Amino acid sequence: MTESFSEVHRRLASAQKGHARGAPAYSVYVNRRLGRVLAVAAHRAGWTPNTVTAVSAAHTAVGIALLLVLPVAWWSGVVVALLLALGYAWDSADGQVARLRGGGTLAGEWLDHFVDAIKLAVLHLAVLLALWLHTPLRGSAWLLVPLLFSVVGVVTFFAMLLNDLLKGKVGVPSTHERGSGTPLRSLLLVPTDYGVLCLVFALWGSTTGFLVAYGALALANLLFLVLAATKWFREMQAIDRARAAR
Repeated sequence: MTESFSEVHRRLASAQKGHARGAPAYSVYVNRRLGRVLAVAAHRAGWTPNTVTAVSAAHTAVGIALLLVLPVAWWSGVVVALLLALGYAWDSADGQVARLRGGGTLAGEWLDHFVDAIKLAVLHLAVLLALWLHTPLRGSAWLLVPLLFSVVGVVTFFAMLLNDLLKGKVGVPSTHERGSGTPLRSLLLVPTDYGVLCLVFALWGSTTGFLVAYGALALANLLFLVLAATKWFREMQAIDRARAAR
């Protein structure tokens, strides 16, 4: 007998793991729950996790494309924000679909991270190009902000993956181990949340308002990277000392 939507939703909710220690609030309290609903719908439709990843990528790609071709207006910003936010929700859903199907695969995890890497690299460059095409900011120093944000986003993503890779290589638990997060930490990390970045595009119709909010997020993410990189390097040094002392 086929499970109902509510039955699958309850089963998935009961199987959820704790969120990662570094997971910010939107991802934990909003995006995961949206992704759960989408995951149940996808599972009942017979979609695979890789199909869900493709749907996520399509939403994000369309959002970025519209950012480049539509005029700067309140409605275009709302459309882009919704598409990017939906892309992020589907990104959460693929892992949850894998859980419903009994577990994921290495190929699926690779594809998920690969799509994430493209998204982080392209989105900020699209902001730069859209500002150059559709606003009077050609030659303005404001165009350096999306360049900075792109560098920060790519470096942060690479460093997080590298942390897990190197720690796994020597058998050290990842700092992203599930179940160790706290609500306060999640709230403090809100400015680093990709979901919040998606929502900021709702301000696209007001170029000044968008740039202030977007620039603030860029600075917050830069500060996070500086502090986190210092912490991560010290953790690697501690692991080296522990291995040398054996």
